[in-house]
Amino acid sequence: MRVLETNKLESVIIVGDRVLIKPKTAKEQTKSGLFLPPGVQEKEKVQEGYIMKVGPGYPIPADYGLDDEIWNQEDQEPVRYIPLQAKEGDLAIYLQRDAVEIIYHGEKYFIVPQSAILMLVREEDLV
Repeated sequence: MRVLETNKLESVIIVGDRVLIKPKTAKEQTKSGLFLPPGVQEKEKVQEGYIMKVGPGYPIPADYGLDDEIWNQEDQEPVRYIPLQAKEGDLAIYLQRDAVEIIYHGEKYFIVPQSAILMLVREEDLV
C-alpha cells in the first residue's frame, strides 16, 4: 500500500517548511467501549498521521551587497535551505488548526507547516 501511495505522490512538490501528512485512521471506539460518530475525531485539536512528503526547508538568504540587484545577477548561486526535522515515514502529532486539508487522487491529506508539528515518532529500522 505504501509503495502505491509513494508512486502516486512522485509528482507532488511540497514547498518550503511544509509537510504532507496522511491522517492515521481514526479510532471508532473509546477505551470504555463507546462508539464515536465520524466527525468527532476530526474536531480534536491534536491529530496524528504519517508524513508522506517533506518540503526542502527554510531558505537561507543569499549574501548580496546593497547595490546588487538579485534579478541582474548572472552567476546566481542556487538557493540553500535549512532542512526540516521531519522525514518521510515519521508519525507526526500536529495541531489541526494549522493544517490545510486537501483531497488528492481521492485520498485525504493535510499540508502542515513544521511549526505546527508537536512531536515526531521515527522508526529507525524503517528509514
